[in-house]
Amino acid sequence: MKEVVILIPDIEVEQNIEIEVRINGRKKTLQYRVELIDWEGIEGPPVDKVTVIRHKIDEYDKNWELVEIGAPTKNNIPLMFRKKSPLFANKSH
Repeated sequence: MKEVVILIPDIEVEQNIEIEVRINGRKKTLQYRVELIDWEGIEGPPVDKVTVIRHKIDEYDKNWELVEIGAPTKNNIPLMFRKKSPLFANKSH
């Protein structure tokens, strides 16, 4: 098993989340970041929105990896990133 789902309380967007876990007795801190992409000013077909999302992901800090794209709303879409660490580095999904 590679992933464990942990339900967390609602948080404000663009917040950092730290979760401490023990894996085989070793403590590890996992860091997550939630960011919103606003659709404001983006008119046109859905493909334009996909291009905006792709650009945001491609240009994002390379020390973080995308782990989830949330459900889009009329105004925005949430993206969740996880800080890369030796536990997750160089592993394919």
